[in-house]
Amino acid sequence: MLTIRDLSVEIRRGERVVRPVSDVNLVLNRGETLGIVGETGSGKSMTGLAVMGMLPAGGRVTGGSIDLDGKELVGLPAAQYRAIRGNDVAMVFQDSMTALNPTRRIGEQVAEPVRLHHGASRRAARGRAEEMLALVGLPRPAERLDDYPHQLSGGMRQRVMIAMALVCEPRVVIADEPTTALDVTIQAEILDLLDDLRSRLGMSMILITHDMGVIARHADRVGVMYGGRVAETGPTPVLFSRTRHRYTHALLSSIPSLTHDRREELFSIPGAPPDLTVAQAGCPFAPRCDAATDRCREERPTLLNEEGHAHACLHPVDGPATRERSRFVTPQAILPESGQEPRLRVVDLRREHPIGGRRTVKAVSGVSFEVAAGETFGLVGESGCGKSSLGRMLVALDRPDAGEVIFEGERVTRTRSSLQMMFQDSNASLDPRMRIATILREPLAIQGAGSRAQRTARARELLHDVGLPASVMERYPYELSGGQRQRVGLARALALDPTVLVADEPVSALDVSIRSQVLNLMRRIQLERGLSSVVISHDLAVVRYLADRVGVMYLGKLVETGTAEEVYGTAAHPYTAGLLAAIPDADPEVRRPEASARVRGELPSPVNPPSGCRFRTRCALATDLCAAQEPPLTQVTGTHQVACHHPLQAVGTRS
Repeated sequence: MLTIRDLSVEIRRGERVVRPVSDVNLVLNRGETLGIVGETGSGKSMTGLAVMGMLPAGGRVTGGSIDLDGKELVGLPAAQYRAIRGNDVAMVFQDSMTALNPTRRIGEQVAEPVRLHHGASRRAARGRAEEMLALVGLPRPAERLDDYPHQLSGGMRQRVMIAMALVCEPRVVIADEPTTALDVTIQAEILDLLDDLRSRLGMSMILITHDMGVIARHADRVGVMYGGRVAETGPTPVLFSRTRHRYTHALLSSIPSLTHDRREELFSIPGAPPDLTVAQAGCPFAPRCDAATDRCREERPTLLNEEGHAHACLHPVDGPATRERSRFVTPQAILPESGQEPRLRVVDLRREHPIGGRRTVKAVSGVSFEVAAGETFGLVGESGCGKSSLGRMLVALDRPDAGEVIFEGERVTRTRSSLQMMFQDSNASLDPRMRIATILREPLAIQGAGSRAQRTARARELLHDVGLPASVMERYPYELSGGQRQRVGLARALALDPTVLVADEPVSALDVSIRSQVLNLMRRIQLERGLSSVVISHDLAVVRYLADRVGVMYLGKLVETGTAEEVYGTAAHPYTAGLLAAIPDADPEVRRPEASARVRGELPSPVNPPSGCRFRTRCALATDLCAAQEPPLTQVTGTHQVACHHPLQAVGTRS
């Protein structure tokens, strides 16, 4: 269906020339899904944009061929390309909020391709839009036609994007990171939807992602890209079981799993991807490869085809051999002893955000838990469950309507240097007008700690602690990579030597290799300093690695708490079990949980949550009792609690 031969792309930005794609060869067969995987900057998205004829300003194809079912696309006049784009080949973009026009209604945007390509009337196009919204599973599609993008949830907007891409029934659809910003439950639904529509409509699909678990579950074949080139390609089961390229092997080794031994560091790829403005000699992965030789640094390897499985590595591996990992010398955090006063205590915390009139968002509705000295408490749940609102109240950036936060025996009513927060978006939380040195000195200056020279020395020490060179001090945030900015965010949170650190989605926007580096760093610093931590995330594997105890939140309430081993090994709440079932495993041979085991449907509105058990509208076990009565937290074991009328584990006495 689609053949890409020796494709090269360059983008001119003033005097700089970026070469994001170099000599790429890929084939997409009829009716299959080709996964393209790699770190940010590997050339995945730019390859897709080249196929669409949508390269950014200054970008052009400098060589090669793109053949769509016998039609050459490279060099095609703009008018002819417009007739193909959206009709024969379409794209589902990564960020639905920026890809959808905020000033136009949903129905107009979905109907537009049908009017442009098929000449349909306004009424016929609107009918086709409603049909497509129903096909992608959008609730009440006729009502949604007149909504604006901001009125829909993230999962709903992504379904609208898919409807727009498929409304003309293209032969090829390119899905560029279609689920990156979504919760694991919505991610599973969207990917299953794409699989189903591909088979029903007879399409071929390119699935671009950095998530090897998504590739393992949804791709028929895989192309691994690095430094703008194809490093390895082949059928999914073959590539995962007989990995050949060192980069592919390193990517697979970097993935945190639910069975990972927490006494061992996660494997991470050292260094960073290559600078594509500089011509690269030899293998582009050589500077980060522990098996690289002088030959690798001088000779560029070509793709060697071994019965449909090709790789470009001079020293290939054979199979998914495990990497040796170093063990933490510091012992694991200790759970609270009987009678020991916790370092942080949260008592019946409640917060409602007014949104006009008498309506409020019930963000946090009676949450209680404790965190001991040196302990990490993980908070998991979908977006909109109140995790971030709770985190802000823990450090007094937001005030509760009721309940209290008690730190070392005293009620927290204002911000304290001992309670610090690491924010989700390092790009937004670091002042773009300040150099890194100023950013790190600022909290010390506000507290009047030391002279300027002493604060500068402290900033240098903090950078060393988080694994960054002192030269970073004179840079601005935009000059750093995402992983480097996240390390600076951690350094700033540690500047005042806090005893409690709240980390809100600390690695959600990072590639798997950089994520492993930051997670190892966070865990090592926490153990070495005896920090108490609250880690907020919708990534259950991240929380499994960092947390001693876990709380599962749903619509402002804790529905299950316990040690990590209890919550992950013997989940008692159907919501917890559904979250675990939705995690994509980076092994195509692992048996996938039945779709019925996963959490289905959209999260109800926190403005008007369901009566009784708030999860009942999405629960297969719900009864009339669940609608009439809110379940209290009940003991499963001494450290394991669940709030469910029909728990998956036998319970003891109520608390």
